[in-house]
Amino acid sequence: MQEDKKFTLAVKNVSAAAAEGQLGVTLIADVENLADVEIPDTAHQISTDSWFQVGFVLTTGINSAYVLGYSGTIMVPLGWAWGIIGLILATAISLYANALIARLHEFGGTRHIRYRDLAGFIYGSKAYSLTWTLQYVNLFMINVGYIILAGSALKAAYVLFRNDDGMKLPHFIAIAGLVCAMFAICIPHLSALGIWLGFSTVLSLVYIVIAFLLSVKDGVKSPPRDYSIPGTSTSKIFTTIGASANLVFAYNTGMLPEIQATIRQPVVKNMMKALYLQFTVGVLPLYMVTFAGYWAYGSSTPTYLMGCVNGPVWAKAMANIAAFLQSVIALHIFASPMYEYLDTKHGIKGSALAFKNLSFRILVRGGYLTINTFVSALLPFLGDFMSLTGAISTFPLTFILANHMYLMAHKNKLTSIQKLWHWINICFFAIMSAAATIAALRLIALDSKTYHAFADL
Repeated sequence: MQEDKKFTLAVKNVSAAAAEGQLGVTLIADVENLADVEIPDTAHQISTDSWFQVGFVLTTGINSAYVLGYSGTIMVPLGWAWGIIGLILATAISLYANALIARLHEFGGTRHIRYRDLAGFIYGSKAYSLTWTLQYVNLFMINVGYIILAGSALKAAYVLFRNDDGMKLPHFIAIAGLVCAMFAICIPHLSALGIWLGFSTVLSLVYIVIAFLLSVKDGVKSPPRDYSIPGTSTSKIFTTIGASANLVFAYNTGMLPEIQATIRQPVVKNMMKALYLQFTVGVLPLYMVTFAGYWAYGSSTPTYLMGCVNGPVWAKAMANIAAFLQSVIALHIFASPMYEYLDTKHGIKGSALAFKNLSFRILVRGGYLTINTFVSALLPFLGDFMSLTGAISTFPLTFILANHMYLMAHKNKLTSIQKLWHWINICFFAIMSAAATIAALRLIALDSKTYHAFADL
């Protein structure tokens, strides 16, 4: 059965290569893969996407509408010097950690298409369950954040035209959740995003360019801004730690093996190309809007940049609608591991329009996103979710686990200096994870006193 899957996958890749005029090279690569690498069972399509498409999946994640919050959640707590240093360091460290995971994708003669599969292969069943739990928490909270973000963008567009209390944030979050569910039902798996990644890129550029230009315009006309870090000495410590969690949240998906599963052979080489695209060209829009927003508004920059910019109503409405639509697409990327798990467990294969498959997506994905939407409306504290998600799951998954798995997998090939380097990384990020979790929980406790459930922020 497993050999049949390998053969079918090889035939698909050879057909794709023939269309691109690369049949000879791909045929050799796929024959080698057929002989050496075991491919796990999955209901979703794998090993068909180019590195360029996967690069767009990665850049869609980091340039989602979350970038409109980094001026307020990263730069304001850190200031100019540490904010710039932090963003650059987080870029380099994240590239390194993701490269470690990417290079383990075919470790031990098995293609590890899920993060938990890789951890389970290296450590055993307990690590499999722990990794799946961490990843589920990470992706669930990211999805919650996206629905909050989408609802906030819709509300920001609404108040441009109507200044009343007819609709509040929970109503817009409910609308956002419904649209996300409809999109999830229509797109069966990650590779099926296809042209939607192009739309995502265009939408990202719309709100990033508009936010950048309007921020620069405001900055030029404004008097000198205050760039001092707000708060007491104690609060500054906690907000600085929280901002460090936001730094790692900005660049990392927590689902790299699942994304790498979609890429065609050679998987490691192609994934490295996608990562280089993400961490070079892909980070430039993030830098641009983050620095411009903080330069224009200083320490008063809000957690959603479009909430304070001045400019034509049509431009601000366009940016907010673009942020809403892009959030719908980006959420689907981060929800795809849960969809793959459910589809594989229940044998949802074949035509996406088959009655069984369609009804399953409506009920199961719709139910999953209903829970996400309820939590989003209940606790709509966007900055808090970014901090807590980075603390309890992104730190362990992307940095601690990546370094330790690489150490375990190649311990006989590493020098003493290399082993020491990985242990330093493991210990440092473990301390950062614990500290950031405490800071994020403190922030949530403070906000819970300030805002009631289903608050209209």
